[in-house]
Amino acid sequence: MNYIWKLTFGTPENTTPCSLFGGQMDSPALASLPQVEENPLDAEGIVFRRTARGCTLTIPVEESEAFFGTGLQLKSVNQTGLKKHLRVNSDPVADTGDSHAPVPFYVSSRGYGVYVDTARYASFYFASHTTQALSGPSPARKVADNTEELYAASQLSGKRHVLIDIPAATGVELYVFGGPDMLSAVQRYNLFSGGGVLPPLWGLGMWYRSYTRAKAEDVQRQAAMIREDHMPCDVFGLEPGWQTHAYSCTYRWNTEGFPDPQGLLDFFNAAGFRVNLWEHIFVDGDSPLYEPLLPYAGDYRVWNGLVPDYSLPQAAKLYTAYHKAELVDRGVSGFKLDECDGSDFIHTPWTFPEASEFPSGLDGEQMHCLLGTLYMRANQEAFEEGGRRTYGAVRSAGALAAPYPYVLYSDLYDIHDYIRGMVVAGYSGLLWTPEVRQCASEEELIRRLQAVVFSPLAQIDAWMIPNPPWLQYDEGKNHAGVFLEDRERLTGICRRLFELRMSLIPYLYAAFYAYKTTGKPPFRALPLDFPDDVQVRDIEDSYMVGDSLLFVPVFPGQERRKAYLPGDGWYDYFTGEHYAGGQSYEWDTADNRMLLFVREGSLLPIAEPVEFVRPDTVFSLRMVRFGHADAACSLIEDDGESLAYREGALNRIAVEWKEGAEPSVRKEGGYAGQRYAIREFVTID
Repeated sequence: MNYIWKLTFGTPENTTPCSLFGGQMDSPALASLPQVEENPLDAEGIVFRRTARGCTLTIPVEESEAFFGTGLQLKSVNQTGLKKHLRVNSDPVADTGDSHAPVPFYVSSRGYGVYVDTARYASFYFASHTTQALSGPSPARKVADNTEELYAASQLSGKRHVLIDIPAATGVELYVFGGPDMLSAVQRYNLFSGGGVLPPLWGLGMWYRSYTRAKAEDVQRQAAMIREDHMPCDVFGLEPGWQTHAYSCTYRWNTEGFPDPQGLLDFFNAAGFRVNLWEHIFVDGDSPLYEPLLPYAGDYRVWNGLVPDYSLPQAAKLYTAYHKAELVDRGVSGFKLDECDGSDFIHTPWTFPEASEFPSGLDGEQMHCLLGTLYMRANQEAFEEGGRRTYGAVRSAGALAAPYPYVLYSDLYDIHDYIRGMVVAGYSGLLWTPEVRQCASEEELIRRLQAVVFSPLAQIDAWMIPNPPWLQYDEGKNHAGVFLEDRERLTGICRRLFELRMSLIPYLYAAFYAYKTTGKPPFRALPLDFPDDVQVRDIEDSYMVGDSLLFVPVFPGQERRKAYLPGDGWYDYFTGEHYAGGQSYEWDTADNRMLLFVREGSLLPIAEPVEFVRPDTVFSLRMVRFGHADAACSLIEDDGESLAYREGALNRIAVEWKEGAEPSVRKEGGYAGQRYAIREFVTID
């Protein structure tokens, strides 16, 4: 018994995320999670109704319950009392549920999760309404004659419930994930999805994407400059110009701007860069894939390109085979999968109508919900067929997406939304990056870089600007027109931030391995670690990084930053100062001060930074114990790139340091190489 309950109502649709991507109720890893006494939902109390518009589920909930999840929600974290209409859209202009990655999964503060297996634009009403059937008589109230009294009078009375409205469907399957706490429920959902992602080691380094109009000589010059400045960088991304035609895509090299594609790939790989190529899903008439995919396309075009139906294995195999032979096998390490979310809020929508029809029988609404995940799966196969891992970026995902090695990003740029995305993504099996592009000031650049360093994909996405944001132009100005008197000073600040990221790669790699094998999100909201502390439920601007680190972003213009530290105790990563948990503090954040805290009792592996990860890189580690209590950590050692770890070519290194004893290191596994060399053990009092 893995404490996942499946409930069927009416006649579910044939095509759902589970039918396409599987639902692993019998995953062996589920057995390692805590036991649950019984189904936390009263199945008999759930009300299912067929309606003229589809069907609904009404789930009674307790008075004190709070609700989190429903995918990438950039406008809110705690969904209690809100309605979320889970529609795929790249421009969530309001807190209505529109999202790059809506997911019909939520987790309750009572310690359970609920997944609705649908590819429809479902609406979730989280204790936001009362019904005649579930409510008693309304209490007597006076007439409200001002907005303050009106809003106070609108507080709900009567029994609470979650209403789920699913259009078009005549039935649905519901999965309930037992806890007994929120984190365990999220872990069960991720393992049900297939487990989390284990990126290649190089994917956890620094990334740089070049200017859209850059040509071969431009990107080679920038790559050489990055190495000359000793700026850590593992991945170099090429934007749309590498193709002969990009909107829609040909997936063919533009030999006018890139006359020697193989020579360019060889140059990058020799310099220690992994190459990531931009593309999107719509297929141009000049693409070698156009004619083969024509029978498998929907009835509408986007940018005059085909919209392939990658739910059909024949179509997906065509995409995979071409990408493997023409790009992956020649030295490309990953892709940025753009434009698979669509937008309704620009003057020329770049998406297909919900009324579209596809050869598989899917309609446009279903395809919008599934497109990003289908795209990731087809792209990932181009690497896995060759026994390799990849790591990339994507603009849309959905239910059961946890196993796919792609990180969500956005062309939106509000830094508060970006941080909120970091907080919420882990509730729903998603990864998200706040990235960095243009900045109005040096301070904004540094604050954005600090945030991106503590994200799943540390990327400077310079597609809008000809040079890296830390470099000045010849006339003494950077891309934002801000005069930089000391170019080397700013470059040095950025270099140290990049080095901080590189020093945490072994720690992050272990956190991602835990994601892969136990479903525990590597980046997650505070309620998942501190479920009994009601003060963390509405925190939208702090989050956990692995088990030991708490990152508190500082926003541009904030000279002082106030934050709440939950739990027992914390140490400032940079100063070693100790703080008691369960309290709020305020810090002076002038001079670009970062706020990063280490949980008391942690043993943190800190690596000597490298400029990029080589196949034979051995990280020199400093093991730092925070406090004098017993402490332990795990490290994962393998080749960092292939799929051999699945067959046992992996070591688990257990490091323990008990109070009053010497540290111990125990290694078990089947990997013959070496990734780590521990050079010293240090205690922070």
